[in-house]
Amino acid sequence: MTTIKDVAVPAGSSPPAPPRVSPPSPRTLRARIGERTVPYLLILPALIAILVLLGWPTLQLVGISLRQLDLRELVTGQMVWIGFDNYTAALTDPEFWEITIRTLVFTAVIVITTLLVALFIALLMRHLNPVVRVLLQVTLVLAWATPVIATTTVFQWMFDQQYGILNKTLAQLGFESFIGYSWFSTGTSTLTVIGLLILWQAVPFVAFTLYAGLLGAPKEHYEAAGIDGASPWQTFWAVSWPAIRPILTMVTFLSVLWDFKVFGQVWAIRQGGPDGESTTLPIYLYLKGVAGSHFGAAAAIAMLMLLVLTLITARYVQLLVRSKEADIS
Repeated sequence: MTTIKDVAVPAGSSPPAPPRVSPPSPRTLRARIGERTVPYLLILPALIAILVLLGWPTLQLVGISLRQLDLRELVTGQMVWIGFDNYTAALTDPEFWEITIRTLVFTAVIVITTLLVALFIALLMRHLNPVVRVLLQVTLVLAWATPVIATTTVFQWMFDQQYGILNKTLAQLGFESFIGYSWFSTGTSTLTVIGLLILWQAVPFVAFTLYAGLLGAPKEHYEAAGIDGASPWQTFWAVSWPAIRPILTMVTFLSVLWDFKVFGQVWAIRQGGPDGESTTLPIYLYLKGVAGSHFGAAAAIAMLMLLVLTLITARYVQLLVRSKEADIS
């Protein structure tokens, strides 16, 4: 095929004019505009629903946090605007920072422990024979399906000071110091029991999710790793880890959200006791708002919690985008 560069131009003559490109037809323009707008029109109902169900309550919460809204103002309907005084009071309160640090540490420990235990169980299910694997899966489903209050009641019986099965078992094994031992005498031991309770209910979902990711890894890769003489640890990093890494990021994000705002288990065990040593931010929010009738101060604390969760969500989206870019490259 001959191009313009291949054609000899006589001396003194001008080069041939480039071919004219005709503008797109109106039908082509409408098709292009339709291709660009249709995706936005498809997600528009979902965006409207999110704005109505989440955006409007959030704006209401912001408005309440800027007001002095105690029981008297709530009954009389007074509008007492105090600006950022509720935020200032919360951020300058040492108790708020103590509870915040306790909540963050508690959440981090529970999330890390949940991921490690769930990953171990997921790897275990992959190597068990079918009968034992089904029994383990049924057990996990039953633990996951049990209501929170019912499981909390069982744990309270297990860790009871006088009649708990745990103290009696430890005493039978020779640990006589656990006779009459109170697992709820300090905040640390109380949070430990609560952490075990949350762990019991959180591990099944994470384990099943990671197990599904392991099933997605091609068997040929495991066979190739075995032929190459790779150790189990090397096989995990070369074959299993790439398959579960995106899923692990997702369940980590979900676990942080769930464990950061957990309320039922903490409140049902000891209502944040003893002496407030097991109080977390959701409990503190409830005590300020519902129990103390300081709704404006509670709204400010809720907005600060929302800010923390927003930062966590932004970090998750950033990691997700990086993972997608790495997969494309």
